Amino acid sequence: MRDFSQDHHWLSINTATVRKSRGADLPLPQIIEACARRGIRAISPWRDQVAAAGLNEVSRLVRSHGLALSGYCRGGMFTATDEAGLKLARDDNRRAVDEAKELNALCLVLVVGALPGALAGKAAHKNLALSRSQVTDGIADLLEYAKQADMPLAIEPLHPMYAADRACINTMEQALDVCDQLDPSKSGALGVAVDVYHVWWDPKLQAQIARAGRSRLLAFHVCDWLTPTNDLLNDRGMMGDGVIDIPQIRGWVEAQGFAGFSEVEIFSTGHWWQRDAGEVLDTCIARHRSAV
Repeated sequence: MRDFSQDHHWLSINTATVRKSRGADLPLPQIIEACARRGIRAISPWRDQVAAAGLNEVSRLVRSHGLALSGYCRGGMFTATDEAGLKLARDDNRRAVDEAKELNALCLVLVVGALPGALAGKAAHKNLALSRSQVTDGIADLLEYAKQADMPLAIEPLHPMYAADRACINTMEQALDVCDQLDPSKSGALGVAVDVYHVWWDPKLQAQIARAGRSRLLAFHVCDWLTPTNDLLNDRGMMGDGVIDIPQIRGWVEAQGFAGFSEVEIFSTGHWWQRDAGEVLDTCIARHRSAV
């Protein structure tokens, strides 16, 4: 297992972590500059932040600072109630692949979607099996396009509390079943993003990480689970402030040969987004050394 205690060479910042500074929106170019000043070598930006700043400008900044992208957030949301909706999802996901390629991301992260309409507060139906079928079909279609662009796709299983509205793939086992179905040769074109916030509770986690192996382990995300958690979406903890044994999970991932970035991804409306972004980044650096 790698020693992170002496530097932050393998730290990446998911730009949601400092999306806000003292409660105000922080533009992506400022986030990039703040990371570069601190010697942070990698980021993982969100598509809406890239769109607001302009893809060409973000691409220029990433290259001028020599930054890597540990991933690109995000593709997915494959489910819909009709063919028109499925086509919209297909077209948007292809654009996401193109953007990820322009930014030279290591992978495009997929949050796959769930019951159509549930995210807006009114699910169109209750057929989760149908949604999972649409997800598999959507990934299969996107995979062919992504292979042509040489852009790996990373399915991110989300905690079961999001099964209705954000992702109907909720365990590593489910994600790997899709990988095995669509990419049985383990080509490296399709794999998983392991986010400790979503999978730490799973009694099969160690076995499923071993099942994934190096070829399927495309991204590793870290934060912490607070007790109590006051908001199930926007109250993630800084590493070391909660109950997740992050070093243990990192050890399982690295035992399979993963040697990439640990990507800090924190949504925190009540705490970290209320603090100065520089302070948050400095804390991420310190905790990456001591708690990851």
